[in-house]
Amino acid sequence: MTLLVQKFGGTSVGNIERIKAVAKRIALCKEAGHELVVVVSAMGNSTDELTNLALSVSKNPPSREMDMLLSTGEQVTISLLSIALNELGISATSMTGSQVGIITESAHGKARILEIKTDRIKELLKNGHVVVVAGFQGTSLGTSKTAEITTLGRGGSDTSAVALATALKADSCEIYTDVPGVLTTDPRKVADAQLMTTVTCDEMLELASLGAAVLHPRAVEIARNYGIPLVVRSSWDNQPGTTLTSKEKRSLGKEGLELSKPVNSIELVEKQSVIGLSHIPDQPGIAADLFETLSEGGINVDLIIQSTHQGNSNDITFTIAEEDLKRTKLLCQKLIQRLGGNLTIQEKMSKLSIRGAGIMGRPGIAAKFFETLSKSGINLRLIATSEVKVSCVINAESGNKGLRYVSEAFDLKDKQIKINPTNICNGEPEVRGVALDPNQVQLSVINIPDIPGSAAILCQSFADEGICLHTIVQSERKYESNGKIISFTMNKDDRKNADDILIPLLKVWPQAYLEDGKAIARISAVGAGMPVSIGTAGRMFRALANANINILMIATSEIRTTCIVAENDGIKALKEVHKFFKLASK
Repeated sequence: MTLLVQKFGGTSVGNIERIKAVAKRIALCKEAGHELVVVVSAMGNSTDELTNLALSVSKNPPSREMDMLLSTGEQVTISLLSIALNELGISATSMTGSQVGIITESAHGKARILEIKTDRIKELLKNGHVVVVAGFQGTSLGTSKTAEITTLGRGGSDTSAVALATALKADSCEIYTDVPGVLTTDPRKVADAQLMTTVTCDEMLELASLGAAVLHPRAVEIARNYGIPLVVRSSWDNQPGTTLTSKEKRSLGKEGLELSKPVNSIELVEKQSVIGLSHIPDQPGIAADLFETLSEGGINVDLIIQSTHQGNSNDITFTIAEEDLKRTKLLCQKLIQRLGGNLTIQEKMSKLSIRGAGIMGRPGIAAKFFETLSKSGINLRLIATSEVKVSCVINAESGNKGLRYVSEAFDLKDKQIKINPTNICNGEPEVRGVALDPNQVQLSVINIPDIPGSAAILCQSFADEGICLHTIVQSERKYESNGKIISFTMNKDDRKNADDILIPLLKVWPQAYLEDGKAIARISAVGAGMPVSIGTAGRMFRALANANINILMIATSEIRTTCIVAENDGIKALKEVHKFFKLASK
């Protein structure tokens, strides 16, 4: 007998007819011999309706009272679904988050799960019941040691379901939704998006952080960390959907189910060189020409960074293995002769990276990484980030010291430390999916002092206010007083608070100044096969160049290539990249 945790979203239970249809589906599964825990969201748009009711009373309702109010939405659904199941002759018991034993932090509106006490569920399952659980909610012990209702924030029902599957050691967690599974891109923007039959959790984390709304990143984090088989399927048919895979399989620790250590490995890649092309023309096709030339020469490029525009020129910086330096230099010199600009080379560099689920979704992690290196006297030459990896390029002589200090800071064991790891690809495609995030703004702090600690101070200032920086890039161009530039993107809603954070910093750095970028969109290609595929980034740049779309900023990581483009080019860029990598349905 298999134990399944099934989750049905708000559209799947949006009205009585749909609740009855879900009940019939659950009944068939139960009659097939499965043990079932069913997690449900509030019906349809009821959470939005409850929120609007609160806002009609107060523009700033207390977070505790919002949790009390919003948690009632799921309670309606669990009761109705349980009634519908019992009407079909299936014994079903509804339970709120607190009744089922979901214990969370004392953080209203965004609580993370600490543990789930499973005794009551297991007893009901033993007695043949289907347990219907209210998603999105739990309980905590407040300062007075009395129980308080908490909610988990956006995507909370997904999180509840995967957390329950983890605590119960379920055979599988199935997320039922109104789409057939995870698609190669947003079908509302690209009509010929196709279904992915499988996707790795790391790829899904990248896609989810970029706005792919089918799964919330927190749910994917849990599935990745604990190796929970996770399937996304349609509520309306019996097709297999998309299966998410993970190589991780850690045990539940004492620190909390969702508070497990966010950094699970560190990597040092030695014998790296940094190549910088500065003052090259700022026009479509330049990045494509450069990286196609390198690809044709058999050069595998690692990090790629473009963040600086000055007049009609910009800079592109990238890293390569030292063994490829001679060929790379010759190819770049030929390009410079044709295009103009300057070529700089830094040898004897190393790349130090931390890896873990949802790193950029936890604002303090990157800041702690940078601060640790700063305190050990290590200056950062380049920075590139993604949802699952943060990388810094440093002088080679500092590599082992940085590895040691960062490993200690994040309490990493020997088996989690990797030196010059070999990229392994199990047949995954170079690009699995493409995502567009139009909800971004770009900022640059220019002429930051080029000394250890500058990046840490900047990132920590945002982390202290709970603001997530998404794409963080530090380039090599030097400004007046030998200063550096750090560019980053954030959610549009956070821009209004950025000045309050940055203005005090700029007083400490009197020669630095803030520059807002143009209205932007973030287009990203994601694929687990990227590390072993030469030229993926160049092909993405070519797709954009063919459509005459200029790239304002570039940031790459191991399995993701991100380009910032003008906001009004966003959807066009998404379609072109999706088509270029042949991701359209047949």
